[in-house]
Amino acid sequence: MWDLFCLLVCAPGGMKCGRRPWRPVQALADPPMYEKSTRDIRVHVVPQYLEDESDPFSHRYVWAYTITIDNDGDEQVQLLSRYWQITDENGRVEEVRGPGVVGETPHLSPGQSFTYTSGCHLTTPSGIMVGTYQFVSETGERFDVEIPAFSLDSPSPRRSVN
Repeated sequence: MWDLFCLLVCAPGGMKCGRRPWRPVQALADPPMYEKSTRDIRVHVVPQYLEDESDPFSHRYVWAYTITIDNDGDEQVQLLSRYWQITDENGRVEEVRGPGVVGETPHLSPGQSFTYTSGCHLTTPSGIMVGTYQFVSETGERFDVEIPAFSLDSPSPRRSVN
């Protein structure tokens, strides 16, 4: 019975479970959440490792991230563009720029939110993403809203150089 519990609740790598080392499976824990506000626009990010889409033997690691943008201000705004800086665990940086998000340039009235899910893949088991959205206010003023830095972590074992 204990072995069945270990198979369901633990995975190789950390905490002792019987005779074998184990660590909790990432999917059972609440995913991490990151949040940042700029000019009353709140950006909330929840990344999730996609084990079914990933193939560590081929150096392909895939994450989804769900972002909610809340307009906590008192004027309508529109998201115009995005900028991402994606860094893998080896320090390789990729920059992504483009109009809107997932094909949309949403208008957000005061109190409104917009949620979308997108994805990222790396050739390393971990990395970090950070970025900005460019918005325009109803008076025509353009301004940047920071996207909080968030971690992309897979449950894959870390490689050791020694």
